[in-house]
Amino acid sequence: MTKLHTPRWAWVLTGSGHFFTESFDMIRELDHCDIFVSKAAEEVLRMYKLKLDFPEHMRILRDKTASSIPVGEFYHGVYHTVVIAPASSNSVAKFVWGISDSLPSNVYAQAGKCRVPSIVFACDTSPEMMTRAPHGMVPVYPRRIDLENTERLKTADYTVVVETLEELTDAIRARRKVLEGHG
Repeated sequence: MTKLHTPRWAWVLTGSGHFFTESFDMIRELDHCDIFVSKAAEEVLRMYKLKLDFPEHMRILRDKTASSIPVGEFYHGVYHTVVIAPASSNSVAKFVWGISDSLPSNVYAQAGKCRVPSIVFACDTSPEMMTRAPHGMVPVYPRRIDLENTERLKTADYTVVVETLEELTDAIRARRKVLEGHG
């Protein structure tokens, strides 16, 4: 196995299918990235009949331990940025209220404790929206609490919340500039 480049991007997949496949394309554009796959994301992969077919230099870290062991690498400077995309309403609620009982919520918590910036692509951002389900586009009507949690998350330290694919692309581009010393 070749030595991993550090620091790296950490990309977290949650149980949201909203722009799930589009996130894969963005992951492939990153030079050094580990993909954290929650148990809920594994279910989404099966529903959408998708495979995690990423280049060999990208590690895929699955949710296999109760304490989310891979998150310990934040304390050793392995990651410079976390991207959580797409972020389910469940994950966003856990981030807002400080619950760390899943791989995504543990990654987000440890990133914050280590002052590693996070970019969160929240899915529930509008009272009415269309999203792709395994069998086509469907209407979604996020609950008021989901919309409120997305707004609360925008006030969290070391966190940028984005609401569209374009904003996600822009946030990643801006972070790259900072990492390159141009931002």
